[in-house]
Parts: sequence; structure tokens; C-alpha cells
Amino acid sequence: MSCMKHVLQVIDLLDNSKISDEKIKEMLNEFGVENVKITHLSGSRGKTCFIKILIPGKNGKEQNGTAPTLGIIGRLGGVGARPEVIGMVSDADGAIVALACAIKLGESRKRGDILEGDVIITTHITPNAPIRPHKPVSFMDSPIDMTEMLKHEVDPKMDAILSVDATKGNRVIKVHGFAITPTVKDGWILKVSDDLINIYERVTGDIVAVVPITMQDITPYTNNVYHINSIMQPWLMTNAPVVGVATTARVPIPGCGTGANYILGLEQATRFCIEIAKEFTNGKCKFYDEKEFKILTKLYGNLGRIFRKNLK
Repeated sequence: MSCMKHVLQVIDLLDNSKISDEKIKEMLNEFGVENVKITHLSGSRGKTCFIKILIPGKNGKEQNGTAPTLGIIGRLGGVGARPEVIGMVSDADGAIVALACAIKLGESRKRGDILEGDVIITTHITPNAPIRPHKPVSFMDSPIDMTEMLKHEVDPKMDAILSVDATKGNRVIKVHGFAITPTVKDGWILKVSDDLINIYERVTGDIVAVVPITMQDITPYTNNVYHINSIMQPWLMTNAPVVGVATTARVPIPGCGTGANYILGLEQATRFCIEIAKEFTNGKCKFYDEKEFKILTKLYGNLGRIFRKNLK
């Protein structure tokens, strides 16, 4: 199940300074994606086009069913940093993968391959986001306040979340393609899911690459301490388990760098998310060990309250 044409189609759509709601909806509708909500959000640093997509399953909540719902969030500051730079930036990866997942799942549904449960996909599109200084390389900044954006990205119906984000501006995860994080739930950084490792290795034909996230990375982004990026921030808005899907590179790449959306890695990350969607909504994939989590919280409590109480 290749997703190459879907990734290429999304890149072609988004690499446009005049991207419009109509063009986005037209592409999604062409692939059978009909449940699309577009909202315009404004902040102190500009505005963005927020997109929320529902791919209904056979036995999903949309049909009053019982199958679990997967959330796929395309995290980014912006797809472009105009007028400072021309063209699509590295940071666009999250939106590319999220929309490529949407059109692949929509096309599969049209062809009769319908998932058991629902998939909710969220991301946002802005061709002229601001740039933010960061070491070792600059990041893209969001035109919208982080907490406000997270409120839109995370839906309470999501039973587990894949947070897709370009994660190339660091010195700790240096692989071609993409990597996954340990599962984060209620302030706990848990072990890497065996089920997700199996799917990663099947999709890539390679050993799993894991992002070494730390406690700093799961604290609110507004506290002025170092974060690898904002990939893990969605956990702050949900009790559902969150796993980061990080597009990566062998050398540090600035989020505002152009010509740095690596097609093969994007295709693999998209295929990974699709495989998770198939297995998670069918009850065949777990993001964490529920029994072990109960032991941890019984012994040490819910750590999420520590971080959420300072969330602004």
C-alpha cells in the first residue's frame, strides 16, 4: 500500500503562497473525503487555516459504534515562512503527512476498504508563519498561541493520538526517514509500544528508531525550558495516550529551511500512520500496557496534574 502519490499531491497543493480553502477541500473531496471542517484562526503573530477531517469507520462512534477512534495531528508552525523565505519549509512535514493520510484513507474507503473505527485528522495551513530562534537551528513559530492551537487539534473523541511533527533541528535523533517516541499518558513517559515497534519495522523494513524525549519535552511549551520541539504537547489536552511520529534527518535542519521535505521519509511516515489506523481501530494495536499503567498510577499517582495546573 504505497502512499507516494498522496504525499506528492499534498506537497504540490501546499507549496503555494496563495493556497485557499477551496483548493484544500477540492483535493480532499476528489479522494472521497467529505467530512471536512475549515476554521480561520487569528493570533498576535498572524492567522492560519485550521482543518479538521473525519474518516468514519464501519463501527465507529460516528455510527454509534464501539470501535476506538484514532487521532492523527499534523503539528507545525507553518508550511511557509514568507516573505523571509520562498517556498515550502521543512516544518510543513506534519501537515503533509496528516493530509496524505486523509486522502489515502478517503481513497481506500471509496474502494471498499473501510476501517472498523473512526479516524480524526487535524492540522493547520499557513504559508507565512513567523520564524523563532532555537538551538542548534531556528524553528518555525505558530501564528496562534500554542495552548489555543492544541485545544483545536485534540478532540475528546480521540482514544489514542499520533502527533506528527518535523523533528530535524536537534542532535539526538539522527536517522533518515522518521522515528517514534515512547508513549506519553497523563504525565508519564512510558515504554515504547511493542505493537508500534512491530508496525514501524514492517513498514520500513528496518530497525526501529526512537526519539529520546525527556521530562522537559512533555512540560508546557510556554515555560521557557528547552524542548526538542512541540511534538508531545497534545498530551496536555487529553487523557488518551500520545505517540510522536517524528520526521528526521542525519544532520540538524532548520524548521524554516526550504528544499528539506524528504519524500521517502514522508511516505514511510504516512504509511506507518495508515497501518496504525487500521490496527488500532480494529483493536489489534495498543499504545501502552494498561495493567502496568494502573500499577504506576496506584504507586505514584497521576503526574499529569503537575504540568496541567500551570498550563496557560
